[in-house]
Amino acid sequence: MRLAEYPDDIGFATAIGIRPAPLAPPRDDTVPSRLMTEAHLFRRLGLSKPLISTMLVRANQHGTSLETELLASGSVSEHVYYEALAEILDIPFLDRLDPAEVEDLPGADSQLIDPTVVRLRHPSRPPTTAIVPSAERLDYLGERLAHAPALRSMMAATTPSALRAALWQAGQQRRLRDTVEELHATMPEASARITLRGRQGFYTGATVTLLLTLAALAPRLATLALHIVVTLLFFCTFLIRLVALVAKWRQERRPMLPPPSVRPRPTYSIFVALYREAAVVPQLIDTLNRIEWPAARLDIKLICEADDQETLDALALTRLGRQYEIVEVPPGRPRTKPKALTYALGAARGEYLVIYDAEDRVDPLQLEEAWRTFEAGPSDIACLQAPLVVTNARESWLSALFALEYAGLFRVLLPHLAAARLPVPLGGTSNHFRTRVLQQVGGWDPYNVTEDADLGLRLYRLGYRCGTLTRPTYEEAPIGRDAWLGQRTRWFKGWLQTWLVLMRHPSRLVSEMGLWPSLVFQVLIGGLILSSLAHPLIIAYLGLITWSLFFQPAFTVGPLELTLFTLDMINIFGSYAVFIALGRGGMAESEQAAVGRHWMMTPVYWLLLSVAAWRAVGELRHNPFFWNKTAHRPVRPQTGKEAG
Repeated sequence: MRLAEYPDDIGFATAIGIRPAPLAPPRDDTVPSRLMTEAHLFRRLGLSKPLISTMLVRANQHGTSLETELLASGSVSEHVYYEALAEILDIPFLDRLDPAEVEDLPGADSQLIDPTVVRLRHPSRPPTTAIVPSAERLDYLGERLAHAPALRSMMAATTPSALRAALWQAGQQRRLRDTVEELHATMPEASARITLRGRQGFYTGATVTLLLTLAALAPRLATLALHIVVTLLFFCTFLIRLVALVAKWRQERRPMLPPPSVRPRPTYSIFVALYREAAVVPQLIDTLNRIEWPAARLDIKLICEADDQETLDALALTRLGRQYEIVEVPPGRPRTKPKALTYALGAARGEYLVIYDAEDRVDPLQLEEAWRTFEAGPSDIACLQAPLVVTNARESWLSALFALEYAGLFRVLLPHLAAARLPVPLGGTSNHFRTRVLQQVGGWDPYNVTEDADLGLRLYRLGYRCGTLTRPTYEEAPIGRDAWLGQRTRWFKGWLQTWLVLMRHPSRLVSEMGLWPSLVFQVLIGGLILSSLAHPLIIAYLGLITWSLFFQPAFTVGPLELTLFTLDMINIFGSYAVFIALGRGGMAESEQAAVGRHWMMTPVYWLLLSVAAWRAVGELRHNPFFWNKTAHRPVRPQTGKEAG
């Protein structure tokens, strides 16, 4: 195609794939000279004035380039556009690069962020430099080629998508190796790759041996000591939730912060890890397309396992905008979500980054709220957690209790912890990060199956804090027992991994976190695990003492036993009450109606939690990195409430 063949606006516009664009009103604002230079170039190429005017307004508003807005809008086909630039420069155009010819040099991954140039080595001819030309540098490139015509035989033009695709393939094994090994190599004390490290394993074995010996020689004393420890941890857990509930009653609704006036919206990366998610791909893309953020400022990475052909085929059949990029993670162990996320982390182009799950339905204004909160807050806030709202509470008693639990956790407890500057165990989705900080702390641990909680606590140890948002992400809870148990077993296993990682050096943990925050961590993670494991034993103890008091007239209890019995009654029934009150306190009236009377199943729900905790202990020993995949399904179209 020769540009000279299309002298008129309509001819050239048709040739490079322009579709009609809405007209923009004339602007009197001062347009930066760099944009006017691009505008003059595109006008000379034959693009219509209304189209250029519309894109100029967007580029000026978003702080981008005219070229970026044209491509992001879909008005110009990327392939045909870059082929046209190649014709202007009179160099060959490559619509695809052979990954086998790409040199995977040190620092090559920087080209995944800003693709401009890559070196191609051919077995039978001299090397070629493949470049991504731009309107801004077109005159400069043209002048260089005019002064050195021989360069044309050593250069070729390509598209950003083609260059990225080739680089992903060329460096996949090196990148996979780095993903799996880097955290363990650079911060071994933060990695869950080894369940028990060095002296920790010795001390654990010695402690277990001592406890078993004590149980054999003095079973009553051993039982009493264990009972006291569990009761105190259970009581502390109850108190933390009670304090959060009281704080919720005093809390006022937060208005959305005003937008920063100093600069336009930055680029925002959205990471979605998909594995066997073909069924929800249409819903996911529809959700992401609804997000209110300039398309030219979005970097959406759909991260898939390379051997998950069903999901890749579903994505191939879906129309994706230029803000989307499909990242294929080569097969390798461990096969976990954090490994997939970390594999793509080095290619994040956004100043901020958010994680979503494939089944999420996101409030369209969530990115806007996160950006405003980051900009208005101190620099030590490295992460913001959006609330997760369960929308299928009516489907089963399990999903109803799950909704109640999530409402209490994400809308009451975590906001209180964040406001009190305490450690926040993150949820597995809707975590918004400062990308630079996330990369500096090593990203996600590929060996930890609750990478979210682990990362939130690691950030705290390194001097950062987490905050919370109000704009929600909507999810559906498992409705069947087997799916629920599989998911919850993985969570408990990950919490065990996280607790063991942080307890490798208890004194260092206290010095890094501070005494009070480290105690809160012990209660939130250690207390949750131990109380869940011991829950059936406490129920059995209460039942035995109650039966003895009522049906054995000669039975008496001493002051210590009576104190423990009283505390256990407070722990069990008080915790049930606080669990229900926390959940209902975080819910709207319609959500409370959806839960109905299913809250009465709380004791059964907590016993199932104990089953999951014991299963997690077994898995941690025999299959520590197994990721029990929760199956997802598409749901009804978003309601007005879900759409924000």
